[in-house]
Amino acid sequence: MIHIDEVNVSYGDLQVLWDVSMRITSEDQIVALVGPNGAGKTTLLKTMSGLLEIGSGSIEMFGQNISTLNPDDIVDLGFVHVSEDRNLFHEMSVIENLEMGAYLHRDQFEETLDDVFELFPVLEERSQQQAGTLSGGEQQMLAIGRGLMAQPKVLALDELSVGLAPQIARRVFDKVEGISEDITVLLTEQHVHEALGLADRAYVLENGRIAVEDSAEELLNSDRVKQSYLRE
Repeated sequence: MIHIDEVNVSYGDLQVLWDVSMRITSEDQIVALVGPNGAGKTTLLKTMSGLLEIGSGSIEMFGQNISTLNPDDIVDLGFVHVSEDRNLFHEMSVIENLEMGAYLHRDQFEETLDDVFELFPVLEERSQQQAGTLSGGEQQMLAIGRGLMAQPKVLALDELSVGLAPQIARRVFDKVEGISEDITVLLTEQHVHEALGLADRAYVLENGRIAVEDSAEELLNSDRVKQSYLRE
């Protein structure tokens, strides 16, 4: 589905990604991208979304090179990115935010909305409430729900648990596990143990380079990963 080959990305004169290569296949349910803050995880997702220019290398999604596509085209292909800051329309209601997510599939709005409400019943309960008045966990669910309204083939979730209390984060992780039964999820996450516990395959990004890749189970048991990220 997605092939990333030796991608380099810079912010002006500052290079952030170096020869990054990844594969996401139809057999993957959840792919985790983990690493320290500043490693380049968000930069990679923004590049995949068409928000940043590829300096060199290539990204192919669903059989198409995306280097000349704008972000709307990439969403239309089936790659949807839910950013760390959620980008909700805080003055608009929950239902209006969900409507914004469905702009490419308005003819299937009601059917997709039913699916989102089944996954996140609280959004149906709060459907007329302003998004900015929701709790942090509810806002994260709304951001994910809005992403699902675009009917993605791959849903990229950036730093899913940022700002959430542990018990709320756990509820959101459980929802992601349910989503992955139908949609491939690409997950970046500061809580490495949680991410690897959910994922099928994982990549460790360090200093803008892929340092390790393997099954999530192998990485979870890797001495290197344990020493760097899983210490108590």
